[in-house]
Amino acid sequence: MGAAPKSNLPLTLAGAYTALVIYASLYPFSGWHDSGAPVVDFLGAAWPRWYTTFDLVTNALGYLPLGFLCVPALQPRLGRIAAVIAAALFCAGLSFGLETAQNFLPSRVPSNLDLGSNSIGGLIGAALGAWGGKSLLDGGRLHALRGHSFVGGGAGDWGLLLLGLWLLTQLNPETLLFGNGNVRPLLELDAPLPYTAGRFADIEAATVCAQTLAIALIAGSLCRVARRRWAIGLIGGALAIKTGALMVMMNGDQGLAWATPGSLTGLGIGLILGFALSFLPGRLQQACAALALLAGTALVNLMPDNPYLLNTLQVWDPGHFLNFNGLTRLTSQFWPFLALPWLMLLRPEK
Repeated sequence: MGAAPKSNLPLTLAGAYTALVIYASLYPFSGWHDSGAPVVDFLGAAWPRWYTTFDLVTNALGYLPLGFLCVPALQPRLGRIAAVIAAALFCAGLSFGLETAQNFLPSRVPSNLDLGSNSIGGLIGAALGAWGGKSLLDGGRLHALRGHSFVGGGAGDWGLLLLGLWLLTQLNPETLLFGNGNVRPLLELDAPLPYTAGRFADIEAATVCAQTLAIALIAGSLCRVARRRWAIGLIGGALAIKTGALMVMMNGDQGLAWATPGSLTGLGIGLILGFALSFLPGRLQQACAALALLAGTALVNLMPDNPYLLNTLQVWDPGHFLNFNGLTRLTSQFWPFLALPWLMLLRPEK
């Protein structure tokens, strides 16, 4: 028996999270210009007149996972203490670079307070990484669970990353249940079909069914053991995240806004089909997952605009979540196009 494929999950996660931080910090990436002001003047700015504890905590929490992930990613190469120092310096340097770049974006304002909060969050995360990050390394509990339960090597690492990004998309209140891949807003296209209640419910059910089937089979393709339980757990976790996000972002009274008759019908049928197809050979499961993902992506782009969803979103003030919402929207739009190549390149477990 050959050696198990080498995994470098901490480095993969750290790199992906760095990309997410960069996107969230520079969103919406438009209107770049040079104002003529010195780019580092924000470092000596006075204490801002308007700030909230929410802003400080959010900025710190945004960089805490980055510091945490960087330590196990660097520790095999540098050792624990040096990894903590390097991780903290990386977080501070990244924040400084992004705050400086915000000088050239009219919708963003560089802030020394943000830089300080981000750096503190990165330092706390690095300290926590020195204590708990070893669970991601050889001999750690998470590493052992990952090796026992999921496909090894780079394919497994990227698959786990895809599942994490899929869970992130559930935080976007603008999509119907599991409605990833809608690129109409990105391309500024109108809905191709007019709205009627019956047409919308039918397409909604078909879309949710296809997306549910796809994610169930993708999760099964990634798992070595207990494939059906992992798939059910993933979908259940996504429903909990979707409900919690809607409760937080919609003033606490829209947590089950996703539970429409169409989405519940599609969810049920998708789960039944996922269970039935889970007995197929691995390569056939991947082919079915790809077809379901293609169908779900096509359907979500054909779906009429739902006036009831638009009315619900009117009570939502993105406010502090504006940049985060841009991140979840982009992830939702592109997730199927990231998952399809992974499905085509993945080699099933024997």
